Amino acid sequence: MNKRDFPKIHFYDQDFVDIYDKTWAWLNNFWVDPKTMENSPDGYFIYPEDADGKLVNTSIPGSGESVAKAEISQFESIFSSFFLVYSNRNYPANQNLDYFYSRQEENGAIRWKYNLKTGEAITEPENPEGVGLPLFAWAEFNLYHKSANKRRIKEKMPVLQKYMEWIDQTFKQENGLYGAPMSASTMFNSPRGECYYPIDFNACVAINCAHMSALGDILNDKELSFKYKKAYFSLKTRINSLMWSSETGFYHDLDKNEQRISQKTIAGFWPLLAEIPNADKAETLIDHLSNPTTFGTDHPFPTLSADSMEFNENGEGFRGAVNLAFNFMVIKGLEKYQRFDLARECAIRHLYYVLEGLQPVDGKKGDVYEAYKPCKEGRATMESNPNYPRTRYLPAAGLSTIALMIENVIGLSISLPRKTVDWIIPNLEIMGIEKLSLKRNLITILSNKSTRGWEIQMESEKLYYFTINILDQKKKTLPIPSGKCSMLIDKL
Repeated sequence: MNKRDFPKIHFYDQDFVDIYDKTWAWLNNFWVDPKTMENSPDGYFIYPEDADGKLVNTSIPGSGESVAKAEISQFESIFSSFFLVYSNRNYPANQNLDYFYSRQEENGAIRWKYNLKTGEAITEPENPEGVGLPLFAWAEFNLYHKSANKRRIKEKMPVLQKYMEWIDQTFKQENGLYGAPMSASTMFNSPRGECYYPIDFNACVAINCAHMSALGDILNDKELSFKYKKAYFSLKTRINSLMWSSETGFYHDLDKNEQRISQKTIAGFWPLLAEIPNADKAETLIDHLSNPTTFGTDHPFPTLSADSMEFNENGEGFRGAVNLAFNFMVIKGLEKYQRFDLARECAIRHLYYVLEGLQPVDGKKGDVYEAYKPCKEGRATMESNPNYPRTRYLPAAGLSTIALMIENVIGLSISLPRKTVDWIIPNLEIMGIEKLSLKRNLITILSNKSTRGWEIQMESEKLYYFTINILDQKKKTLPIPSGKCSMLIDKL
């Protein structure tokens, strides 16, 4: 499968580099042929598990037959696309998304899970429509900036529009908010009471509308852009007026009578990613991430506020465990408000706990997990489910070990259509990336200390624009020509 090398990262802590490399090596076993349930480069990216929730090694011929749950998940597929885009095209980041689009029904519905063997939708009594968090446009916007494939947006836009129409027709209520099953968020045992209007689902509709508008701009379709921009601002106003509590400084779920449910869960941070709070609200909300009595636990961030009566230090599912996909969401939300320093600090702290789980101090065999304890080292536990959390759960782990490593620890933000690479770093350290494929352009960006001072060394096959932003000190945008070049930071 390795047609070409993966991009190499450089960082002063070699353990970070090792877990990054390990993740790419492990990924091979997670591409599965839906017919044979065996390892295949043309398959789909799933977590192949047996009836007990244990990982099956699909690279062993015949082992795939024992897979009882050949499920493809909308949540996993959307989130995993955010790190698969960095595979130098070894793995197609759009493969799973295209599977979901191919299953779209006449009314526009796309369900949250499908059985890969039969192609049938999987629903549950508490989620009869099988709706997931509507985030396809967010994923497509990210794919566009990493691939510059405008034709894809044009092809997929009718599917995305039809899907949003189904979401509106099925879940939008008279008050302008969306009433959807709490299980759509995947937060299976979160104590969210009589939740009828979930804050996460509503914020995700807003995120999707904002990105539908942005995709309309890319297509130069002013009517489309305006339609979704209007829908975004309308929903933003309702979320701020009904779901924000000035007493708690937090966004809450609502019950059927539009009364706020008192629990503070990780779902309350989705509005950051949707850019719903104004500057004052955002500051108050972000303060919770540094407050040890709510979400500023040793391992950031718990899925339930630490001051809740239901909070469990062992994790106990969504009653306190640190969940990797939701950590990614919070950190991307911090970026929207230019809190790059806090985003990086939390990403590094989080990765140290992930590393500890890989090499536990007690000498036991470690791995990467779906969820971790919030107040001390180690994988989360759940009394009623000995197989929780899932081991080597790469659909989410790659968000931490690959996407956060490149975007927040090293600090690179890349847009192919704009031909820009932004490097946001809090201070100068020996780090960087080597041979990252930007379409047909391999780039290398490394910072090193030389006798002349701190130096950024770059190599590229084509021209691009490079912005270096050393937080609160220096910011400079320069055109980087093809070939090798370097710049001295002191000369900027």
